[in-house]
Amino acid sequence: MLLQNLIVAIVVNFIGYLPFGNINLTTVQLSTNRGLKQALIFVTTFSVFEAFFTYLLLQFAEWFAEKKDLIYWLDWILVLIFIVLGVSAWRSGGKHDFEEKERCRKRDSIRLGIILGIFNPMQIPFWMIGGTYLISNGWVDPDNLGLEVFAVGAAIGAFLALYLFARFAIYIKEKFSLSSKAINKSVAIIFFILILVQLGRIYFSF
Repeated sequence: MLLQNLIVAIVVNFIGYLPFGNINLTTVQLSTNRGLKQALIFVTTFSVFEAFFTYLLLQFAEWFAEKKDLIYWLDWILVLIFIVLGVSAWRSGGKHDFEEKERCRKRDSIRLGIILGIFNPMQIPFWMIGGTYLISNGWVDPDNLGLEVFAVGAAIGAFLALYLFARFAIYIKEKFSLSSKAINKSVAIIFFILILVQLGRIYFSF
């Protein structure tokens, strides 16, 4: 059963990070601006915190389910995060690659991974709903280290998905000879679109 927990967690979290969001778009930006190494440092750090918070969220899934107001405020926090990241991506569009890489150090990517690993409002409703469903339907056994193994699998799934984003971003940049400026602007536009989508969800519940 532990193996099933691991596999289910990897698959579910891998799929969960495929739609555009603040984490995978940040990974795209890092890989194109700072290089694959810096992106992998960020992805690894983020995945470690993903495991920790996935475990906590599954432990308190029922408690979170009762806090309806929490989801409402998390939606607004996500809008704020999209605004900050979108503006940051747009403003970084005019910077030269060399200058950007010179300023970036290993600890910057680690710090960013920690911050987004902790302040990831999408994680709570995802595991609150998805985790409860998986446990109640027998896909995940929460006993006998089941949640610990599931948390590790979630970290692996997140790492694999974000690693693919990092590699794909570099491939696209080299394939079409795109500048970091063009990619940053594109990422910023996607963030602005996500803001509108999130506001639509808040006001119109779609």
